[in-house]
Amino acid sequence: MTETEEAWTTGDLGSESGADGLRFLEHFAVIMSDSGYPRMAARVFAALLVSDDGRRTAAELADGLQVGPSAISGAVKYLMRVGMVTRERDPGQRRDYYRVDQSAWYKAATSSDEVYRRFEEGARDGVEVFGVDTPAGARLDETRRFFAFLRGEVPQLLHKWNALNARSTD
Repeated sequence: MTETEEAWTTGDLGSESGADGLRFLEHFAVIMSDSGYPRMAARVFAALLVSDDGRRTAAELADGLQVGPSAISGAVKYLMRVGMVTRERDPGQRRDYYRVDQSAWYKAATSSDEVYRRFEEGARDGVEVFGVDTPAGARLDETRRFFAFLRGEVPQLLHKWNALNARSTD
C-alpha cells in the first residue's frame, strides 16, 4: 500500500473506501481539471468533497495528497476566490480548516453568467465587424445567440434547483 493509500485508509482524506476512494478522488479531480479547474485546486476540492466531515487543514491536505504546503495554499486561495471552499476556525484554535461550501456548484453556475455575458458581447462585436451575412459573422451570431440563451435559461434552472433542493432537505 502506498503512503497516500495508507493516509486514505487511516482517515486523513476519508475512511470509507481506501484505495478505491483514492482512485475516485483522482478521477474526479481529472474531470474537474479537464473542465477548466486548475489541477491542484481540483485535487484539493475532490479531497474535501470525499472526506468524512468535508473539512481538512492545509497540513492534512498536503499530507494526504503528498504535495507541498505552497501547492495547497495556491489551490485553496483559488477555491475560496471562486466560492467553492470556505475557511473556518474552531473557537480557541489557531488552525484554519477548509470546508466544501455546501452551495459550491450553485455558486459556480451563477458565476458563469459573467462569462456567458462576455462571450455574448464579444460575439456581438464580431458580428458588427464581419457582418451577419458572412460565414464568420453567421458563426459569431450563432455564438451570440447561444450565450444569450444560456444567460436566460441558467437563472431559471437555478431557481428550479433551489426549489427541488429545498423540498429534498425538508
